[in-house]
Amino acid sequence: MPNPPRWPLRVGIAGYGFAGRVFHAPLINATPGLELAAICSSRRADVLADWPHLNVVATPEALFALSDLDMVVIATPNRTHAPLAIAAMRAGLHVVVDKPFTLDVAQARAVTTVAQAHERVLSVFQNRRWDSDFMGVRQSIRAGLVGRVTEFESRMDRFRPQVRTRWRETDAPGSGLWFDLGPHMADQALQLFGLPDTVQASLTRQRDDASGNDWAQVLLTYGPLRVSLHCSLLAAWPGPRLVVHGTAGSLLKHHADQQETQLRAGLHPGAPGWGEDPDDIMMFDGTGASRALPTPPGDYRIYYALLRDAIMGRGVNPVPPIQALALMAVLETAVASSDAGRSLALPLTTAERQQWMQTWTGPVEK
Repeated sequence: MPNPPRWPLRVGIAGYGFAGRVFHAPLINATPGLELAAICSSRRADVLADWPHLNVVATPEALFALSDLDMVVIATPNRTHAPLAIAAMRAGLHVVVDKPFTLDVAQARAVTTVAQAHERVLSVFQNRRWDSDFMGVRQSIRAGLVGRVTEFESRMDRFRPQVRTRWRETDAPGSGLWFDLGPHMADQALQLFGLPDTVQASLTRQRDDASGNDWAQVLLTYGPLRVSLHCSLLAAWPGPRLVVHGTAGSLLKHHADQQETQLRAGLHPGAPGWGEDPDDIMMFDGTGASRALPTPPGDYRIYYALLRDAIMGRGVNPVPPIQALALMAVLETAVASSDAGRSLALPLTTAERQQWMQTWTGPVEK
């Protein structure tokens, strides 16, 4: 890569809403080799209240024009992800895009093409690959504890009966619950099982006055394996986070990773207790016997550490563009399936499928 980057890498964030404030700024600040240098936000006072010595600019264009940045994080509304990522890379910057990558597969292809042309590292913040619940279940599957997996259920339920006035809850492209929580669940499924044969989905609005979808049930098929992804905003009693059935037993994980809760509470990433999960994974062997498996701690900092190493030429991109593009294919196909009322295949080319396979570690580590 031309112009070897400096150490530490200087990072800017475009957007200081929920994602930029709660996730990206604290995680970047806690990752050795990364220096949070600037933030673009219209709420200058809010940024300076948290980061009093930071450079605050008013527009993405002003952020991308700073001469002392190496990388920017796009943490703005979903509809702006593609154009801002393209502008940043054309300005010579490496780019992290918050999920979802883009609005559709066509945009994902366009952004990926620009990254290749400008030889920039482009990555998507799929932080929940480093959730405690997912890491623990993945370890158990890879260890063969359930044998051949036959069924996998992932749920992300919330109870938010009041519709809020915000872009995430409108019916605009890239909005709605499926594009909010679906990227997490679908990405984890792809990491475990690969590209599905078909996608069948049902998306709807259940809350009074809702304009965007707030309930989703998506079924991914892999031969005889069935993967169910479910999210709702009207679940006062959420179901189990993860359930796995296989030919040798079952796994049950009741509660979700705690890192988002810790970040919301202001816990510094890496502080005592960071990422710890006291909720064990339950293993059932089919004879009536069960045992508790300790859940490993989660750590979202791993994403930024791996990305730092990729930019420095010391490792691989933790979420390469082809994986983000394939995930967009799942998200887009689910919407099309719900509209059509039938299962659909992913709109990926043979070359894209082959490229994706080259980056996938598979159900067992390579």
